[in-house]
Amino acid sequence: MANPGFQRRFRLDEKAGSARPSTPMSEAQLPRESNEVTESWQQAVQAVLGLVVVAGAAAMFHYYTPGAARPAAPDELHKQVQKLAQQVEQLEKEQATPAVVLSRYRNSIGYIYGIYQIGFTNHPATIRARVSGTGFLVEDGLLATNRHVAEPWYGDAEAEALIQRGGKAMLESLVVFFPASPTPVNLAPGVVSAAEDLAVLRIADKDAVRGLPALPLAKGIALPGEPVTVIGYPMGIAGMVAKSPTGIYRRLAYRHGDITAASELAALSLIRPSTTCGHLGDVVGDKLIYDASTAHGGSGGPVFNSSGLVIGVNSAYIDGFSGGNLGVSVDALRPLIAVAENKQ
Repeated sequence: MANPGFQRRFRLDEKAGSARPSTPMSEAQLPRESNEVTESWQQAVQAVLGLVVVAGAAAMFHYYTPGAARPAAPDELHKQVQKLAQQVEQLEKEQATPAVVLSRYRNSIGYIYGIYQIGFTNHPATIRARVSGTGFLVEDGLLATNRHVAEPWYGDAEAEALIQRGGKAMLESLVVFFPASPTPVNLAPGVVSAAEDLAVLRIADKDAVRGLPALPLAKGIALPGEPVTVIGYPMGIAGMVAKSPTGIYRRLAYRHGDITAASELAALSLIRPSTTCGHLGDVVGDKLIYDASTAHGGSGGPVFNSSGLVIGVNSAYIDGFSGGNLGVSVDALRPLIAVAENKQ
């Protein structure tokens, strides 16, 4: 809408012009003092009108500009800067977590290899197979893993059917290869969970792991959406052979199921865990669901949060759905550790 003051001024100018004499006066005939006063008055009026316009524009900008576009007060601006700095710091921390936990705890996360059988007395074994998994140190001489790694027949329908018919299950051998050791370490039976896919095994020779740090277990509730890091040995020996230098890969490519291949990798310091990252999708009771990829051989590996604390034990994956990898909360692991400690 136009300003009515300007309309009025324009009309006054027109009226004054119509009252001028029809015969123009020369510049010399015009009273000089009158001209100077008129000019001064016009300049004053224009200056006042200019100030009014500027003030009006400023008022309109203040009242009609969205709050987000207005300059923030110093205290508010300081708070915003602090908040952004905290967010950047948290993001940097989350991005650094995989490298930090791998560097700090790599040597305490081992590759488990074993052979087991199920059969009937005085008969050849009906099932004789290998087991491959991951385990990590939780206390002096104690290794956490999955029950289906410690007892490979657990959850196996064929094996359980044989056991129900009177078949006996037994481990022929179960060892763990740690990254910093050129030789495997024997594992002894420990404690298994009756309700969860968890187990705590004993290191037969404690001196072999002396000096290796136990992984820190998180306290509190894991929250969906937080970043997670999973460390383990997905695909077992085959996965480590695939990562080996070309010459070693060619020599061991067709022996990836043989313990001698694992022993050669250990002697060459090629027992190396893999790290995958993702986010915690959901928490249902003691079950963790996340999208950090895994595979067989990765069972029993630690699941870290962004603070570098273990929140769960990697347990299973769902074929065809990468967002549905499963772990068991460390809340269910603590009672097993306590029982295993008392048995030592």
